[in-house]
Amino acid sequence: MTERIEQDGRRPANDGPKAAGRNRAALVTAAREIFAEHGLEAPLSAIARRAGVGQGVLYRHFPDRSAAVAAVLEENVRQVEQAAAHEDATFDAVLGVLTWHLAESAAFIGLLHADRAGGRSGIRAHALALSERVECALRKHLPRGHRLSAGDDLVLSVAMVSAAVIGTTREEREHRALAAWRLLDVEVGPVRAFDG
Repeated sequence: MTERIEQDGRRPANDGPKAAGRNRAALVTAAREIFAEHGLEAPLSAIARRAGVGQGVLYRHFPDRSAAVAAVLEENVRQVEQAAAHEDATFDAVLGVLTWHLAESAAFIGLLHADRAGGRSGIRAHALALSERVECALRKHLPRGHRLSAGDDLVLSVAMVSAAVIGTTREEREHRALAAWRLLDVEVGPVRAFDG
């Protein structure tokens, strides 16, 4: 466990249960970054280090790798839903938030599509439920007669774009996502995290 020390040499006050929410948020952010940089098999200890907490804190929030993956996916979807619920939301603005998450959490793209033989079936079931929530958030703002309004065109286009999101840097992944939307002739708003 890494011990944090204040500038004056003292340990910070132990906030106990009050720190739980802060620690969880830091762990989800760290997990998103670590998994995007190093893939899903990255050591969980790296997540704890990046979040500035001990491994015990990590395991209290996420007892295993699947729980950490599910938490990041859940947070991504929650932000897309929040963007869709915003009073000024438009389809292209919500797509911009979705595209940010696709580029930021590229390590999870495969989980949103095909179930590979064996393994991670719990994550797969959870990812399918989350994909349905993303579709619902997008459909709220899909203009009538939009090119993606027929049948499964919306779901298929999101799957196609997310499959194109590859690259070693976040900028490269974002560039490829925007190029894929452009090839589908779909306008995307500013690519950003939803900040309320």
